[in-house]
Amino acid sequence: MFEVMRFTVEEINNSSTLLPNVSLGYEIFDHCSDTQNFPSVFSFMSQNGSVPVLQSYNNYQPKVIAVIGPYESTTTITVAPFFMMNLIPMVDYGASSYDLSNKALYPSFLRTVPSNKDLIEIIIRIIKWFGWNWVAFIGSQDDYSRDGLNLFDQSLRQNGICMAYQEMLHLTSDYQTTLRKIDKLNVKVIVVFSMQVIAENTIKAAIKYNIRNKVWIAGEGWAMNKQLFREPGIENIGKIFGITEQFMSLPGLDDFIYKSRENSEDDEGQCPQPTENVCNQVCNNCTKLSSEDIINEDPTFSFPVYSAIYTMAHALHSVLQCAANGCNKSTPVYPYMLLKEIKKLNFSLNGRQVQYDGNGDPTVSYVVVLWNTQGSLPPFTVIGSFETYPEITFTINSSRIHWDNDGSVPFGNCSIECKNGFQREYDRNHKCCFNCKICPGNTYVNYTKDPATCFPCSKGEWSPEGSTSCQKRIIMYLPFTEPLSILLMASGFSLELLCIAVTVLFLYNYSTPVVKSAGGNMCFLMLASLIMSSISIFFFFGQPTVIACTFRNVMFCFFYTICLSCLTVRSLQIFWVFKMANRFPEVYKCWVKYNGQWLLIAVVSVVQFIFCVLWVTLITPTPSKDETSYDNHIILICSSGYMNIFYVVVSFILSLSILCFFFSYMCADLPKDYNEAKSITFSMLLFYISWCVYFTADMIYDGVQIQLINSVAQLSSLYGILLSYFIPKSYVIVFQPKKNTQAYFQTTIQSYTQTISRM
Repeated sequence: MFEVMRFTVEEINNSSTLLPNVSLGYEIFDHCSDTQNFPSVFSFMSQNGSVPVLQSYNNYQPKVIAVIGPYESTTTITVAPFFMMNLIPMVDYGASSYDLSNKALYPSFLRTVPSNKDLIEIIIRIIKWFGWNWVAFIGSQDDYSRDGLNLFDQSLRQNGICMAYQEMLHLTSDYQTTLRKIDKLNVKVIVVFSMQVIAENTIKAAIKYNIRNKVWIAGEGWAMNKQLFREPGIENIGKIFGITEQFMSLPGLDDFIYKSRENSEDDEGQCPQPTENVCNQVCNNCTKLSSEDIINEDPTFSFPVYSAIYTMAHALHSVLQCAANGCNKSTPVYPYMLLKEIKKLNFSLNGRQVQYDGNGDPTVSYVVVLWNTQGSLPPFTVIGSFETYPEITFTINSSRIHWDNDGSVPFGNCSIECKNGFQREYDRNHKCCFNCKICPGNTYVNYTKDPATCFPCSKGEWSPEGSTSCQKRIIMYLPFTEPLSILLMASGFSLELLCIAVTVLFLYNYSTPVVKSAGGNMCFLMLASLIMSSISIFFFFGQPTVIACTFRNVMFCFFYTICLSCLTVRSLQIFWVFKMANRFPEVYKCWVKYNGQWLLIAVVSVVQFIFCVLWVTLITPTPSKDETSYDNHIILICSSGYMNIFYVVVSFILSLSILCFFFSYMCADLPKDYNEAKSITFSMLLFYISWCVYFTADMIYDGVQIQLINSVAQLSSLYGILLSYFIPKSYVIVFQPKKNTQAYFQTTIQSYTQTISRM
């Protein structure tokens, strides 16, 4: 950097267009101590050998009109306030602390390197580019690193990245312990944002203690450290990405250095021999480095030094009102005048635009370099860039990066990403760390909205376990077009046709013994009840309505009660005639006189009618949705109405069926033509079995098929009576007319009487 400064001053002094006939001079000192170099600072500020207490800047003429440097943030912050209070322009080539952008504290400070804010921004962009979120930060105990850490921490929080570990090291720190802690935390990405010596110690310790397969992000302080690049074993520690200023060649610099070193060797005998080495325009005894050593040094800050000197020259060019034929040397030059012109500057230097914003910061032109530690040449490969002029652009050429192992980007996150359908359960300390838990059924996780929440599906939707979206629930009911629905409706229609056919047959043969023994007029009431009961079957199909829900069960219960009461009365009547008439003749006469059978049927029917009306009016059965039985289906069902009355209705039918079964069984030994035990027993057993199946299924199964079972139970109950009671009698009428005579019936009665008398 010293040689670049000397080269730049000589180049400007030899220029015929910039400051013609004006020569720049400089005084230089090594800021090697924050406490012992104040005499030099005061010397720069002095006016005629003393530091005045200023009342006005108009006539303040210090020993120097501007200051270049110093290099580090801490040293800059130490001395800057002295120059600031006198508005002496201070153009820095290395101090990047963001605090120096505060113009209230540092009004005359400018710099040719971007601030830490810009450097941190590109580091964050690199981390986000590769999808990492679990990083460590190593810095040095100085203002540069502390400022960087503060900015880095703020940016991490804003971008959802977590700092796994941070450490501010000094020369005697335990580097091994720090690196072991980072390794134990399974951190793959390490940002080393420190002064050069701390970075060198860190990398050397990583090599020594076998820290492998990491990704190192180097701040510009050591981004192109060629000595560290040659360190044996550096290829084992992983990939190193450096962030540095855009490479700018300085034509003539190499020749200048060669010539300078040659002159220094030739003039070595003319240099005084003080106790310390002397470095100035004449003598260059500070180092024994060769020209090649200097040329091969890290060029990161070469252009910032170069542009800092040119900044002063261009500002001075404006203050002196220079033209092609020369400058107005009689114009007094005061620091505040130079500062004013510096803030206006906008010039091109070797193809790079030099200008300063309101904070005294330059335009940003960073490049990202990859260290080719595997021995390939060149040592550094440019893989990306970050520009703010004329617009903000950031690019990474991933094809130039050859990752180890399988060639994929190394995993640099705290936790492995959850599989689809799993929610994150975040760690209390780091949001980047989480466990994965599968979302239960009827919930879903939306990673864009909130990856830590399983959102419930809406009422009309569902999802299986581990879902990322919900699906529409299928509406289920018994449609008219289903094959089973068609079959059941056809069965119901067939039952009605059979009932009508039997009715016609019985009317045609009304006066025959078979019809009279079957109940006479009572048969027609039973057949009409069967027809009306079968109509309820049709209310089970299609989307439920209030009418369908009301009539699908109540219609069956009422008319089936009438039919069942007829069967019960018929069984009771036969039982009374053959078994009890002789024992209780007066009771039997009253039964016949007052038409007891019809009276009993009417009473039973009226009572059941009242119960049915109460059932559907107190709480009317209405269409409803069963949304709980199945996750993926919504079943359209009917509510049951007033359940207490429903139980009474069912109990009433059950009691009638038991009485009917009892009386028919008691008549099992009667003449064949009057013996209804077998037919009624068959119909009642079919009734019991059908409804036991239905109620059992209703308790253990929730689905649209339960309605199908309900309709089947109704049909089987109706078919049981039709097939066991009426069809056999119809068969006799049609195919066995000999048995449908008065004589045949008298013969069977006489035979029964003789049998009873023998007993």
